[in-house]
Amino acid sequence: MEIESTSLLGLERTNLRQQAVVALRQAITSGEIPAGTHLAETDLSQRLQISRGTLREALRELQQQGLVTSGARGRLSVRKLAPTEIQDIFVVRGALESLAAQLLVEGDSAQAVTQLTAAVERMADAATFGLEKRIEADLEFHRTLCALTGNATLLTSWEALEGSIRMSIMYGGVDRAVENMDVDRHSEIVDAIATGDSDRARETIMDHMGKASGNLVRRDQVA
Repeated sequence: MEIESTSLLGLERTNLRQQAVVALRQAITSGEIPAGTHLAETDLSQRLQISRGTLREALRELQQQGLVTSGARGRLSVRKLAPTEIQDIFVVRGALESLAAQLLVEGDSAQAVTQLTAAVERMADAATFGLEKRIEADLEFHRTLCALTGNATLLTSWEALEGSIRMSIMYGGVDRAVENMDVDRHSEIVDAIATGDSDRARETIMDHMGKASGNLVRRDQVA
């Protein structure tokens, strides 16, 4: 499959490997390079205007992040998730982020609410700049939720899952992805934390994850 992506039209000459990682990650996350697509070194190195060695380093990092997988004879392709994997990802996300919400309620919730409100506002602003910006703003909100706890292990666990989270975003198509990035739904999380009720905060996160997962995966797909 030939890849046509506006994200892959050449890079500046500084830190090419990391630029390649970012460009490829955005193209994969946004669905410009669909799940299952074989990543041909010759084609990609030409599009990115980098050496095949630099490209291999970038693809290796994306493989470590869980966006790229190795198949027969080492052929690399964009990871393709099964419906049950999507559900599993959101179950683990729910556990991590509901714990984060509880810890924020038990700590300096006022400061957390201020920063999360700002993150929601950035999500609203990103809605005018296209899908890629919306995706990054959505991920930033959830990453911030975990980071504000000050619990390094919790944040590291979430970041280890980030590649899988990225792969899940476009699973149900653009319309469902946009529904899951709805600003009001994220404001509900902030409002629940602001109440100071840890049970409500946890339940709001779990409800958020349940709806997001259900929106991406139909029950008949799992069956």
